[in-house]
Amino acid sequence: MKSNFTDKLSLIKRVSGLVMAACMLVITGLQQASAQIDATRAFEQLGTELPTPNTYRTGSGAPGRDYFQQKADYKIKVELDDENQRIIGEEVITYYNYSPDPLNYLWVQLDMNMFKDNSINALSKTGGINEQMSSRQLTGMQSASSVFGDVDNTRERGYDIKFVKNASGKNMTYTINSTMMRIDLDEPLTTDQSVDIQIGWSYNMASYYGRSGFEYFEEDDNYNYFVAHWFPRMCVYDDVNGWQNKQFMGRGEFALVFGDYEVDITVPDDHVVVATGECENWDKVLTRKQRQRLDEASKATDPVMIVTQDEAIENSKTKSTKKQTWKYKAENVRDFAFASSRRFIWDAMQTDVYGNGRKIWSMSVYPKEGNPLWEQYSTKVVEQTLKTYGKYTIDYPYPVAISCHATAGGGMEYPMISFNGGRPEADGTYSERVKRGMIGVIIHEVGHNFFPMIVNSDERQWTWMDEGLNTFCQYLTEQEWDSDFGSRRGEAQTMIPYMRSDPSMMQPIMTNSEQIIQFGNNAYGKPAAGLNILRETIMGRELFDFAFKEYARRWAFKHPKPADFFRTMEDASGVDLDWFWRGWFYTTLPADQDLAEVEWFSLDTQNPEITKAEARAKYEKSRETLSVIRNKTDIKETVEESQERYQDFYSTYDEFEVTEADKKRYEAYLNTLTPEEKELMESGMNYYALKIKNKGGLIMPVIVKMEFEDGTEEVVRFPAEIWRMNSGEITKTIPTQKRVKKFILDPYQEIADIDDSNNAYPREPEQPTRFQLYKRSRGSAPNPMQEARSAQEAATQSAD
Repeated sequence: MKSNFTDKLSLIKRVSGLVMAACMLVITGLQQASAQIDATRAFEQLGTELPTPNTYRTGSGAPGRDYFQQKADYKIKVELDDENQRIIGEEVITYYNYSPDPLNYLWVQLDMNMFKDNSINALSKTGGINEQMSSRQLTGMQSASSVFGDVDNTRERGYDIKFVKNASGKNMTYTINSTMMRIDLDEPLTTDQSVDIQIGWSYNMASYYGRSGFEYFEEDDNYNYFVAHWFPRMCVYDDVNGWQNKQFMGRGEFALVFGDYEVDITVPDDHVVVATGECENWDKVLTRKQRQRLDEASKATDPVMIVTQDEAIENSKTKSTKKQTWKYKAENVRDFAFASSRRFIWDAMQTDVYGNGRKIWSMSVYPKEGNPLWEQYSTKVVEQTLKTYGKYTIDYPYPVAISCHATAGGGMEYPMISFNGGRPEADGTYSERVKRGMIGVIIHEVGHNFFPMIVNSDERQWTWMDEGLNTFCQYLTEQEWDSDFGSRRGEAQTMIPYMRSDPSMMQPIMTNSEQIIQFGNNAYGKPAAGLNILRETIMGRELFDFAFKEYARRWAFKHPKPADFFRTMEDASGVDLDWFWRGWFYTTLPADQDLAEVEWFSLDTQNPEITKAEARAKYEKSRETLSVIRNKTDIKETVEESQERYQDFYSTYDEFEVTEADKKRYEAYLNTLTPEEKELMESGMNYYALKIKNKGGLIMPVIVKMEFEDGTEEVVRFPAEIWRMNSGEITKTIPTQKRVKKFILDPYQEIADIDDSNNAYPREPEQPTRFQLYKRSRGSAPNPMQEARSAQEAATQSAD
């Protein structure tokens, strides 16, 4: 023990006498009386930071008795012009006003206008001139055309609105403001009334830019189309914002209204179309063989090929000039998207995901460029996602979930359908990173069916409410798919590099989507890590899972705001979390707990057999100096030479010998103690006072691992409220029967502590920072599958 602690701390400090009140203060770990109380707001209730509860949204986080939301039904006829990569459509919107407010006008979203050169998206671009710039880079600085496939920028961009009419065909007055269109009504739309609006439009599609568009394949002169935010869509009108008509600038996604859809999609008759909802006319658009395969897939537990790779390759060799219309219907969805191509491979299975007798289709479509990865993994990953998300939220209510392979990277979500990346090399090999990236993005985008497609938050304002919650559920799903998955986001430790970064490049999670600097860390990673900290460390799995499921249940098919989430998590768990929301969501403070000092105490029993033996050992230790050691051989003592002359009482007196008087005093002392006091006296308990500093400023629980001298260990946990009287520094005293060799804070990396070098006491030596001798490499390194293949080929050639 003495060799492991510093000299100061290795000294056993004795408490003289048995003052029971003082001992109990130590045992219960109360703060030292002299500690300064930090005047911080860390544990204040959020109060004015959250909106005042009302009859629309309650203080418990549940919808109130007067909660309302609007509805918008769509009947759409759309044609995909494969020759010109153009969308041409007409729609009838039936808009229902369930608010208490009369509406004099309606707001409609025109997202494709983001690509016009006079859009806010284009005009607000920033950037300087580099020494070398292409003409496309230069023109792209001043326009929104960088995602378009036309090099010469000749294609017109944005919506061409053909007409806006009422139910009787009369032209309506409308005003277009960039990506928003206001439609003026002849008379106010009052409560419980509806209005029909007819709109005709067209637009030129862009190259796929992560949300929508096309991918061109030069080898067979064909396109894969991924069609989303393609039709004029109603804005949300709610009790918090009125109209949510914030402009679309590309990043802040969508705030949308639930409704029912009937959509006729006209495409070349050799295309395969998948879309939101259920196809109403498979009997007309599919071949007999494809229908037979679908019937087989409806009974299968593994994916069945509806269109094989060979069939898709053959189909892409010719282009039909005929057209056919696919009819889709979807109920109670907030959006509609579709994908179309003659190059699609298609597999599917319809399984009882939740064991309740209701079957759900899991499907995938992908070009041959996606194989072998997509055929092996995609559809089973879709099913896994529905299963795990349903476990932690609500059962998936829709009849189908579709994964479409769209280019090499990224992903985007829509109701029942998502566009996902992840593509192997041209030779069919791939790295583990590419495989896990593909599986992760499919889980993430299919998972978005729950957040925000069902729990319908406002993505235009609060990205974290869908991306952060979804990334957390993605982490849970990845672990249930494979416990060795190596999730990129989710655990607290994954956020340490971000929490260490330049404070000027960090913003609170509660930042509007368009103003976020480190988008992935802020809106995806940090919220997900925060939920994991709540689940594993602060609340525990049982309380967290119940509250999180309650939030999903309360707000399924409704429009929650941040306060509704915060309040529900507290209401359903009985855990006060305002300190956590304040620190993790409203600030950029990092966690950095410093175990600055440890003091070791034990109780003075006053037993002379013990106290005098310890005093003797201490005295003898004090005499082990270099001078004393040398004097024993180098000098002759005067007293030693003339023993009789200088002898007296003290010549034979041993101050460390236990006398009868000592024994009697100790016996008298014991007679004054109660049985409980005697038990405490004889327990041999050690008390360790840990001084812990909150250097980062972020309040977090304190987790301490004790490594004992006998080789065993123990972890003790203290709630965040341990900081409530002083958020800067505390002293926590831990009683233990065993002697402790080392203390370690946050041993399992639970709180995203940015500096673990100050987490141990005694301090652990730092590891060296390693560096490499650098040599320029030529070409990209092969992936492991390519290396193995090359080795096999070399071995075969050698054998030959």
